[in-house]
Amino acid sequence: MTTNQSFRLIAIAVIAGATLLSGCADMSGTQRGTATGAGIGAGLGAILGASTGGGGGGRTAGGAVLGAAAGAAIGNVWSTRMENQKRAMEQATQGTGVQVSQTADNRLKLDIPSDISFDTNRSDIKADFRPVLDRFASSLNNNPVTVVTIIGHTDSTGSPAINNPLSVDRASRTRDYLTGRGIAPNRFTIEGRGANDPIASNNDSNGRARNRRVEIFVAERQQ
Repeated sequence: MTTNQSFRLIAIAVIAGATLLSGCADMSGTQRGTATGAGIGAGLGAILGASTGGGGGGRTAGGAVLGAAAGAAIGNVWSTRMENQKRAMEQATQGTGVQVSQTADNRLKLDIPSDISFDTNRSDIKADFRPVLDRFASSLNNNPVTVVTIIGHTDSTGSPAINNPLSVDRASRTRDYLTGRGIAPNRFTIEGRGANDPIASNNDSNGRARNRRVEIFVAERQQ
């Protein structure tokens, strides 16, 4: 086995080990996020060091160390602030149909169905959606280091020429409502996916209603 092959195996082991560590029950969310990021960074650094050649093990080890630091730095953190924000949104949206969860990459996700968000072919924010966004804005003000991604979706009714801009408009209307509540515009990224990312069948009205939605993701970066 060549030196490069050996270090590639080491890199794979590092990534696998970090993944296992990130799932340990006795680790905090912050520790899990950092461990996963560090492990992936270390693996990538080791591969990079091995593939560049010239310097052998020392170069590969250095790449692993630098990669670990970079991976930890760019990973999302599930901090006490994020956990408090999740609990606040769970309480604020209880009984509304909004799903609040922690994603695998340590982001807070709000999945907002059409029942309270948007009617067919419309981007106007419904009255029932406004209290949810008001409470969400308050939670964002309490955690100012976070960044927000808003993704709009449509059902399959209509053509892509209609659905794609409609999904963007739904995301932008949601962002505009939140910026109107004092959240800095530079904290937001918006995206529209049209009918390209369904979570249910578009063959019936219930499935189309589920697909006509907005997803909001909140991330806090490892400092």
